[in-house]
Amino acid sequence: MRGTVRLLAGAALGAAAARAAYASLTARTPGFGGVAGDELWGRTNHRGEPVTLLEGPAFVAGAASAGLLLPGLPLRLRAAALLAGTVPGALGGYDDLFGSGASRGFKGHLGALARGQVTTGAVKILGIGAAGLAAAAVAGSPAPSRGGRLFDTVLNGALIAGGANLMNLFDLRPGRAIKVGLLAGAPLAFTAGGAVTAAPLGAAAALLPADLGERAMLGDTGANALGALLGLAATRLGRGPRLAVFAGVAGLNAASEFVSFTKVIARTPVLHRLDMLGRRPVAVPDPVPAASGTTAPAAS
Repeated sequence: MRGTVRLLAGAALGAAAARAAYASLTARTPGFGGVAGDELWGRTNHRGEPVTLLEGPAFVAGAASAGLLLPGLPLRLRAAALLAGTVPGALGGYDDLFGSGASRGFKGHLGALARGQVTTGAVKILGIGAAGLAAAAVAGSPAPSRGGRLFDTVLNGALIAGGANLMNLFDLRPGRAIKVGLLAGAPLAFTAGGAVTAAPLGAAAALLPADLGERAMLGDTGANALGALLGLAATRLGRGPRLAVFAGVAGLNAASEFVSFTKVIARTPVLHRLDMLGRRPVAVPDPVPAASGTTAPAAS
């Protein structure tokens, strides 16, 4: 009962904080280096329509502040959640605002790095990896031996970093990353990592209407933070389940280098229906009028 109350309280705090942060940021959009706020944070979505990236910073602010205020969360786990949410979020923001898009995926960014080109994506990959290990070390491990604790730190760090990258791969259509986060986080909410999931799930749910309405998107900022926090929650599982989750996360990250998730979702009826739930329908192009002097074929 106490765990359920804490989960609901964390979700409510996360939702309220995220909505407040989003309202504040969109009311007075912050600029940087002489660039106006709307230009700095504005992007064009898959329809060619304008959206704002401020949903991402609002998510990070909501999840972080609610995590700090949530009572009953162990200090080490509270610190690890703050680290796992804010650092990947900040690195994602750096890529959002200053990335060129010339290189994509692990292969593209690490290949550029091997050629001596330091891309924003490479900085983000290496930085999130380091942040994942740091958060895992701060959270600690119950393993009795030094070797076991070292193994857990490496595994948990990879799970946090892998979760951050994987969630970003879903942020290509309205609401998709948040839906994936809510579906993945719901079962985690009733495990030992449930307290970690409360604030980010509440924050994500509160921002879903703006995302589905195609007014805003998580961007790397929000998607990286959401994935990292869910990864941290998964580190509280037993070693066997943790290895299984990591295998799934690593497998999907690897598959993304060769397979388009968007195409797979579009070809799979159940996934497509879930993906379109709450979204505006896909625009159907107007029929091309028949040329003058020709006769349209009769309807069968």
